[in-house]
Amino acid sequence: LTSLAIGEHERVLCSLAVWSGLYALLCRISPQRGPEWNCRLVTLTHGVAIVMLTAYVVFVDGPWPLTHAGSENTALQTSALCVCLGYFLFDMAWCVRFGSEGAVMLGHHAASIVGILLALLTGVSACETCAVIFGSELTNPLLQARWFLRRLGRYDSLLGDAVDLLFIFLFATVRVGVGAAMFYCELTSPRTTVVMKLGGVVMYGLAWVFMVDIGRFGYKKTRMRYKQWREKRKDSEVDRCHSDNKNK
Repeated sequence: LTSLAIGEHERVLCSLAVWSGLYALLCRISPQRGPEWNCRLVTLTHGVAIVMLTAYVVFVDGPWPLTHAGSENTALQTSALCVCLGYFLFDMAWCVRFGSEGAVMLGHHAASIVGILLALLTGVSACETCAVIFGSELTNPLLQARWFLRRLGRYDSLLGDAVDLLFIFLFATVRVGVGAAMFYCELTSPRTTVVMKLGGVVMYGLAWVFMVDIGRFGYKKTRMRYKQWREKRKDSEVDRCHSDNKNK
């Protein structure tokens, strides 16, 4: 392992300052919303920004992570990791301060921080790390949208169902499905270090932990919606019968 290259630690600190500053600004502008509301706005902003940045890194700038896992970091990959690391440091500190997340989510944050740090310290594997960040953060804006809909009292609606459905679909297909291919390439690549392979095991294992919880949620919500549909249909049939009797 080597120390962070000149300029990398400054970029991480700058990213941390930007996300912390944005949070402080939001708290000052709308203190009535509360800390979690403002923190989730920061999370939403980071999610959208990092998805666009890592999408460009993975699909345009390259190299392709499925064939170049373990390759040397490019300048743009390093910048993307610095931006993301600064955010995760902010969010980890916020979660610990307010105790808003459980052990699994804190473990995910810690694993993400360690994984990004390893990619920066070793100077390799930023390629697949950016791909993992893209897949992980792709569903994050939907997760935040779901929370905001709940707070605004609009979650139990067609929009809320659409957000949940899209979230489950993207998580299952991208983070678990495509993630399996990325995980396989990570393990079989001769360039990938042992420690990064172990990191891949941890991250993909956490993805399955989340997937099990999401599957349970999807099953319960589907049953609930089906039950509501049957009750609504039954009520409409009763109303129609009453209407027909009155007409007679």
